[in-house]
Amino acid sequence: MSDNCLFCKIINGQIPAAKLYEDDDILAFADISPQAPTHFLVIPKKHLSGPGAATQADEALIGRLMRVGADLAKGRGVEHFRFVVNNGAEAGQTVFHFHLHVLGGRPMAWPPG
Repeated sequence: MSDNCLFCKIINGQIPAAKLYEDDDILAFADISPQAPTHFLVIPKKHLSGPGAATQADEALIGRLMRVGADLAKGRGVEHFRFVVNNGAEAGQTVFHFHLHVLGGRPMAWPPG
């Protein structure tokens, strides 16, 4: 955990969030600024600053994030969805804790931005 990390504070219960899923390793919650009808985040409880900080030891956890994200989307009736993961400020990362955006419920354009 990082003392100054927004998502670590959500994990610790210091900041409220609309939780969708939680287990010992993962937390999913609604995005506070949704960009699609369905938009939520799936994060590891282990603090990783972003995908570039993940190691081989984190592979199973990162895979579980994707499975949980897909299961949650499908459970909300969203069969077509997009995963977005940013690494670094120039890529659009604003919270430096690994997080998987799950977006769906509308057509997605390409390229994304």
